[in-house]
Amino acid sequence: MKEQLKAPIMIFSVFLIIAIILSYLTEEIFLLFNFLYIGSFISIGIYLFNTNNKYSRNIVQIAVGSYLLIYVGLILNNNILISGFFYYLLIGVFQAAVIHFLIAKILGPLIFGRGWCGYACWTAMILDILPYKTPKTHIRRKNLGYLRYALFILIVTSVLILLYYLKTPNLDNLMFLLFIVGNIIYYIVGIILAYLFKDNRAFCKYVCPICTFLKPASYLSILRVKVNLEKCNKCNACVEICPMDVDILDSKRNRKNGTECIMCLECVKLCPTNCIKM
Repeated sequence: MKEQLKAPIMIFSVFLIIAIILSYLTEEIFLLFNFLYIGSFISIGIYLFNTNNKYSRNIVQIAVGSYLLIYVGLILNNNILISGFFYYLLIGVFQAAVIHFLIAKILGPLIFGRGWCGYACWTAMILDILPYKTPKTHIRRKNLGYLRYALFILIVTSVLILLYYLKTPNLDNLMFLLFIVGNIIYYIVGIILAYLFKDNRAFCKYVCPICTFLKPASYLSILRVKVNLEKCNKCNACVEICPMDVDILDSKRNRKNGTECIMCLECVKLCPTNCIKM
C-alpha cells in the first residue's frame, strides 16, 4: 500500500505547492482551486494505475481535459490554445492561458516530460477512445512531422498580424472564437488521421503544434521511463505497444523519439519481467 501511495502523494504535493504559490502571488483564489483539482485527479489516476485499474488514465483525461476545455475555456471565456497564450503574453495579461502554458507546457515538462499529453490533453481525451490505441505500424512518416512546426509558425504569425498590423478591434471576442474553431479543427483532423493511419496518436506525432514547447523541455525531464536491461528478456512487447513509437529499451535521453514519451505507462503495465519503471 505504501508503494502505491508514494507517487500519488508526491504528485499531489507538487501541485499543492504550485497552487499555493500562484494563488498567493496573483491573489487569485481560483488558481488554488484549479491546480488542486488537476493535481487531485492526476494523483487519483496514478493510484488507480498502481492498483491495476485499466481505465485509470481515461478517468484522468476526462476529468482534467473536460474541466479545462469546458469550464476554463468555454465557461470562463479563456483561449488556452497557443493563439491565446501568445495573445495574452504580448498584451501583458497574466491570465489562464499564460499560466496554463508555463506550468503544463514550458516549465512543467522539465519535471514530468510530456505527461500533459498522456493525462490532461482534451484533444487526446477524445482520440484515445478511438480503436487504434496501438499503432498498426511503427513506421514514422518523418516528412509529416514538419506540419506541427509550420502550424505553430502560422498561429503565432496570425496573432502578431491581428494584434499589431490589422489592430483588430474586440480581439478578446475573436480569440474566444478562435479557441472554439481551433478545437473543432483539431478534433476533426485528429479523428481523420487516426482512421487514415490506424493510429490514435497520429495527430500528436504529425500535427499538434504544442510539441514545439514540449519536446525541448522533455529531453531534460526528471521523470522518465527507464528499463533494467539485466532483467529484460528482449520480448519487445513494450516497443510494440508504445503509442508514440518510443524506443523504450534504450534508457538514454537521446533514444529514438524519447522526447515523445507521454508517460502513459502502458509499457510498465505490460512488461512480463517488471523491468520497466518510471
